[in-house]
Amino acid sequence: MAQRSRRASRPSGDDRQAAILSTAERMLGERPLEDISIEELATGAGISRPTFYFYFSSKDDVLLALLDQVISQVEHRVAALPRDFDVDPEAAWRRSIAVFVEVFTEHRAVSAAAITGRVRNAEVHDLWAKSMQTWVGYSTEVILAERARGAAPEGVDAGELATALNLMNERVLGAAFTGETPAIDHSHVLDVLSGIWIRSIYQ
Repeated sequence: MAQRSRRASRPSGDDRQAAILSTAERMLGERPLEDISIEELATGAGISRPTFYFYFSSKDDVLLALLDQVISQVEHRVAALPRDFDVDPEAAWRRSIAVFVEVFTEHRAVSAAAITGRVRNAEVHDLWAKSMQTWVGYSTEVILAERARGAAPEGVDAGELATALNLMNERVLGAAFTGETPAIDHSHVLDVLSGIWIRSIYQ
């Protein structure tokens, strides 16, 4: 019985991988990825350096996994939102934008590392670009539906409008996460972004 208990208490592969990711996110909140060593990640996760390489090939691979987790969280939360734009479009858009603001703010260290890392890492760049295209597609679909029911006027191409608005979100959040100047205060980001979206779509 005691032997089974000891065996059950050993960390599984999933636990070790989660420990590496948790350690990396914590450290990214303190310093950039290039200043974090594999040895530190392994030690922080309670594993050896060779064991680290069983789960990840590099620090960039860890960042990619972290970003994938954040994006998946956003996508799941957006998918669960009610599409009641015909009832209260302002509230519906605000809820959608709030998901991005809340999740990326909660994981701001990962977001900031991904924003800077995508310049030199093609996989991070491609994952970010793919997720952006997904969000643009979602926004375009809703804008077209709002125009079809007569709530939003025709005007700028829906896809291009959705692209511009999503790129604005990305840039505003990126400036806030990386400490740029000028930048919008975190407490005002959602109000500012949702206000611009509503005015741009419904004029």
